[in-house]
Amino acid sequence: MNDDRAAFLLEQQTRQPLELLCALRRRSCGAETLPPRGGRFAPAVQPLNDRLCLVFPDRLGQDRPDAETLRRLCALCGEPEADAACLSALAREGRLPVSGEDALRAAENWRSAGYPLGLSESGERCLALRREHARLLPLFARLDRLLAAKPRVIAAIDGGSASGKTTAAALLEEVYGCAVFHMDDFFLRPEQRSAARLREPGGNVDWERFRSEVLAPLTRGEEIRFRRYDCRTQTLEPPRSVPARALSIVEGAYSMRPELAPAYDLSVFFSITPAEQHWRIRLRNPPAMQAMFCALWVPLENLYFEKLDVPSRCGLILNAEELPSPGRDGARKVL
Repeated sequence: MNDDRAAFLLEQQTRQPLELLCALRRRSCGAETLPPRGGRFAPAVQPLNDRLCLVFPDRLGQDRPDAETLRRLCALCGEPEADAACLSALAREGRLPVSGEDALRAAENWRSAGYPLGLSESGERCLALRREHARLLPLFARLDRLLAAKPRVIAAIDGGSASGKTTAAALLEEVYGCAVFHMDDFFLRPEQRSAARLREPGGNVDWERFRSEVLAPLTRGEEIRFRRYDCRTQTLEPPRSVPARALSIVEGAYSMRPELAPAYDLSVFFSITPAEQHWRIRLRNPPAMQAMFCALWVPLENLYFEKLDVPSRCGLILNAEELPSPGRDGARKVL
C-alpha cells in the first residue's frame, strides 16, 4: 500500500518517469504486469490494492461528482505519516530519481493544494480514492446536482442492518458538513410498544415524532430541536438544536416510511445479502447483540422492506458488497 501511495504522490507533483511509477505499482499490487489503465472501454474505477482504487472521472458519466467533492474524497485517503515513512525509505534505498526531501516536499505541496486531479500513465485525469468511498460515487454525484439546483436538500439512506448506512452518513457529514439525523434516535419508548404497533411494518420507530420534530422544520429551512431516545435509560434526552443547513441526511431503516418519504429530494437504499449481513453482525457485535439482531431486528426490517416495497421506491440502490475489501480470511473492512 505504501509503495503505491508513494507512486501516486510522486506522479501528481513531480511527473516522475513512467518506469518508476510502474515499478512501484507492480510491487504494491504484487503483480508482474499492471492492470489495464487506458482504452476506450476500460472501467472508470480500477483497484490499486486492498485499500485504494484509481478513479477516472471522465469515464463516470452521470455518476461523476463535482471536482471539489472528488478532491475532498481524495484528501480523506491520505496517510501523512505513512506517506512520509514510505518516501523516506524509498529515498534511502536509492529508488527515487529525486531526493527524499524533494519527494516529501512534492507530496506536501500536493496535499496543501487540495489534492488536485492528476494524470494517469496514459495522460488521462485520475485520482486515488478509498475503495469503500468509490462505491458511493453515484450518491455523491446526485447530491452535487441537487445542491447546485436547490438551496436545501434532504436525502434519506435506508437499508438493512450492517449495510453501511451509518458509515456513509458519517462520510457525507465529513465531505459536505451536512446535518445527519439517525432513525435509531427515534425508537419507540416502552409505553408506546403495543402489540398492534409492533405488528405494523416499520411500526417500531416513532415516525410521528420524527416527522414533527425533524422533517417539518427541515422542509421549512428552520432550526431543528429534537430529543434523542436513549436506549440505556429508555427515555428521551433533553432537546438539542441543529441549525438549518444546505444538506440534511436522514439515516436508518424506516426512514422511507410512506408518511416521511415525500419530504426527501433523494432516497437511497443500501442492499446487502443475508450471508454478508450475518457475517458483519457477528464481526461487530457480542453474542447477545448478535442474537438480538438476527432474531428480532433483522426480521422486522425485512418485513418493512417487503410490505412497504422500500427498495423500488428509492431513487438509488447501492450494493454493500461492491468494490469489496479482501475476503474473510484477510483484513476486511466493515462498512
